[in-house]
Amino acid sequence: MIRGEAGLYNLEVMPILRRTALAAGAASLLPAASDRIRGAIIGAGGRGRYLTGEFKEIGVEMAAVCDVYEPNLQAGLKAASTGARSYDNYKKLLEDKSIDVVAVATPDHWHAQMTIDAVEAGKDVYVEKPLAHTIADGFRMIEAVRRTKRIVQVGTQRRSFDVFQQAKQIIDSGVCGKVKLVNSWWLNNTSSFRKATLNGRLDWKQWLGNAPAREISAERFFNWYWFWDYSGGLLVGQAAHVIDAIHWFQNSTYPLAVTASSIKPNIPGAEVPETATISVEYPEGYLAIFTLGYQAMRYAGVNDQLKQFHGDKARFDVGRESYALYKEDPKAIDLAADPNVRKPGSFNGAARAHIRNFLECVRTRKEPNAPIEVGQYTNVVLCMAMESLRTGRRIRWNAQARRAEA
Repeated sequence: MIRGEAGLYNLEVMPILRRTALAAGAASLLPAASDRIRGAIIGAGGRGRYLTGEFKEIGVEMAAVCDVYEPNLQAGLKAASTGARSYDNYKKLLEDKSIDVVAVATPDHWHAQMTIDAVEAGKDVYVEKPLAHTIADGFRMIEAVRRTKRIVQVGTQRRSFDVFQQAKQIIDSGVCGKVKLVNSWWLNNTSSFRKATLNGRLDWKQWLGNAPAREISAERFFNWYWFWDYSGGLLVGQAAHVIDAIHWFQNSTYPLAVTASSIKPNIPGAEVPETATISVEYPEGYLAIFTLGYQAMRYAGVNDQLKQFHGDKARFDVGRESYALYKEDPKAIDLAADPNVRKPGSFNGAARAHIRNFLECVRTRKEPNAPIEVGQYTNVVLCMAMESLRTGRRIRWNAQARRAEA
């Protein structure tokens, strides 16, 4: 199964003290005091187990694991803290009042309801990107989070990554001038589905959730990324990071319109294409282009993706672990970048920094770096892109009605 970005990072390990210095009125929202935050993972596949390890490394007691597939559940328990409780139904896990924070690392179509149910149960939530699988679900999430006053961090970890934070300061200085075009891409290679068989109990009906009823399928279970019922594939999975970063750097929220195009999927059995382009028009007067090419050659991680902000004074390139500013010089044959920062391997620390920010906000009740609303800004673009791909139409955003229209 294709998972999100992961890695390791040598940061000082420190226990996270429970929420002591709280703003007036916030204490009533919290469970009884303890010397540690108690966490749980919902969805103990590869990404879920990675998050479990990262939360533990920072000092969270990972006290519960939930998965509907028995082998994942057992693997998740091995990754969690000693004595962690096991659940095969997330609603039962949420009944445990000793759990403070929940990480949601399930297929996309479950993100919304699990997050809503978790905040309703008094939990703070770290939810993997994309925020949701529909626009309506994203707004349901916002309403629930703000009504319950919980902390929710969306897993777009670039917002907590020091390289991107430095790059954000540079573009905020105005050195690029007016930016009317942003080009971006993510290149790699995937040739086939994961070939695997079901080797344990699977609650297929629960896994499907609100998706259309189908006969149990190992192919769909292990390769859900490639089916419209559960996800928008790599196009959505990778664009969730890139579009969010563009929004952040451009101070954007909702788009004006989205158009997407693709070729037919080249991965046997896939519904979702692996080679596609999204064109996003913004009310601030610029155009953002994102291209996904997963039938391309493989690159070292530092070179697999790029965002180019084309200003009328300079071009600013931001990669996975780099940034470079090219100031206008009409006579230069070979442009020289200044600054030109490359830190190969540094992205491994982004997720841990993002989790640290989440846990600090759990203690202080401040807004995290990737709050629920910014997740929805990107979710709207992604859902409009999926609609455009499936209908062949330019999709417009009706801001007043809060809906997408062809």
